[in-house]
Amino acid sequence: MPDVSSSPPESDALEFSDCGAFDAASREAVYRVIGERRDMRHFRPDPVDPGVLQRLLEAAHHAPSVGYMQPWRFLRIVDPALRATLHAHVSAEQERTAEACGKKAAEVHRLKLEGIREAGELLVVALTDGRERYVLGRRTLPEMDLCSAACGIQNLWLAARAEGLGMGWVSLFDPDWLAQTLHMPEGAYPMAILCLGHVEAFYDRPMLEQTGWDQRRELSDLVFQDRWDQGTDRVEPVPGAAQGLAAHAHERRS
Repeated sequence: MPDVSSSPPESDALEFSDCGAFDAASREAVYRVIGERRDMRHFRPDPVDPGVLQRLLEAAHHAPSVGYMQPWRFLRIVDPALRATLHAHVSAEQERTAEACGKKAAEVHRLKLEGIREAGELLVVALTDGRERYVLGRRTLPEMDLCSAACGIQNLWLAARAEGLGMGWVSLFDPDWLAQTLHMPEGAYPMAILCLGHVEAFYDRPMLEQTGWDQRRELSDLVFQDRWDQGTDRVEPVPGAAQGLAAHAHERRS
């Protein structure tokens, strides 16, 4: 049996560089972009600079992924006719969603839930085909490929906000229809239509909060310690990032 107690040979050892916290201004910028990110629905039609779009896609591609599988695939929609087809499909799905929401149907009808026609860029994010061959980290949780791609979308979203661009995640579509319409290979799975572009202004608060659809939960109601049981043994919010995000939100509303 090999001796696993000793250090690996120097040639096989991973090299780690010294690292530490960012400076205060950089940390503040990170928390600010998180606090001011919004799911945008209102866009100007101005084009997105190709260099900026490339940076955003690079940011998405640097997201963490389980088993380093990198399951994300990005389709850029540039054909106006195809964009119109996607808009019609999403509009029809909003009608069906309104019906499914029962008493809140009228509210769903009033909401603007996409910016497909207006946004400068339209992207579709899909999970790649052949995902079953990736087992590391997915043997008991196969949906981790979906989680990994969602991390990529969040990276893109935050980078877009830092660039002064808005982004909205549209999920009102039939994935089978979208996969067929975009000629995806068998096994690929579309998970998001992303509207990306310039905006007149970012919402002071999340749009669904502004319209009264729902409110942000208290963090203290969502964090537990050791076990999940009717609120006992929950940890109290600690000073730090949460307060910083709240402060940013307050400043933008005032």
